Amino acid sequence: MKIILTGGTGFIGRPLVNQLVAKGYSVVLLTRNPSGIKETKGAVEAHYWDGRSNGPWAAALEGADAVINLAGEPIAAKRWTLKQKERIISSRVDAAYAIVNAIRSCEHKPKVLINASAVGYYGNVDDGDIDESHDRGKGFLAQTCDLWEQAAAQAESMGIRTVYLRIGVVLERGGGAIEKMILPFRLFAGGPLGSGKQWFPWIHRDDMIGIVLYSLENTSVRGPVNATAPGPVTMKGFCSALGKVMRRPSWAPVPGFILRLMLGEMSEMLLDGQKVIPEKITKAGYQFKYPDIRSALKVIFKG
Repeated sequence: MKIILTGGTGFIGRPLVNQLVAKGYSVVLLTRNPSGIKETKGAVEAHYWDGRSNGPWAAALEGADAVINLAGEPIAAKRWTLKQKERIISSRVDAAYAIVNAIRSCEHKPKVLINASAVGYYGNVDDGDIDESHDRGKGFLAQTCDLWEQAAAQAESMGIRTVYLRIGVVLERGGGAIEKMILPFRLFAGGPLGSGKQWFPWIHRDDMIGIVLYSLENTSVRGPVNATAPGPVTMKGFCSALGKVMRRPSWAPVPGFILRLMLGEMSEMLLDGQKVIPEKITKAGYQFKYPDIRSALKVIFKG
């Protein structure tokens, strides 16, 4: 089975490549830095692409079985200036359109497109379970996710099974949110951000990769899929659990107005939340390795 993967050198992509190879799949990476895959065990092929333009890479999609598109500018890499917001949107939308256009030119098209999205699609929701049928919310993240999904949705008109993974906060050492949050706890100054009442939709990276593989291999999975753990917690609950596994107190909340001053509009990532429920993938039969936050954090900090 031949899999085309974008974003294969990132926090989720690298271990995903290893899992695909371990399962016997042939992996083709589309990347701006083909030399960067040297450390990625077993990747059999790589092609340069710029994430927006057609090029020789498009020929790799001919006869491929599936495309997994994880490409996109890191959402929290820089302050959200107007230019950076445009970069965040275009890196996602342009990549999805480039993939769709390449698929359109194929005589033998892939059977499935798995396209990343995010729980930011739902905007800020104070209370109530959020499944995949919930309406789009408001704000920059909601707009970005909507445009991202619309671009990928064009694959459906070609009869291709299309999955939009609405991803929560992915937890594991070596990157992501955990690495940004543990320093205050190590210094005995950790605590919830803002009121602490906002929901914190999280998922362990192993389950994130598990959902990608499950969506790849199960033809019943299609459309929007919430890639979050079934045990949602509030920001306060998450920080309390993090403090316990690190044997540190969780007592020093950071007021919302300070985050707004420091981060500007980007603070909505931390101060907003949604109680996202992975209803569709659970009903499809996926079994979570880490359904609750304590089990996830214990394995993350077991060393």
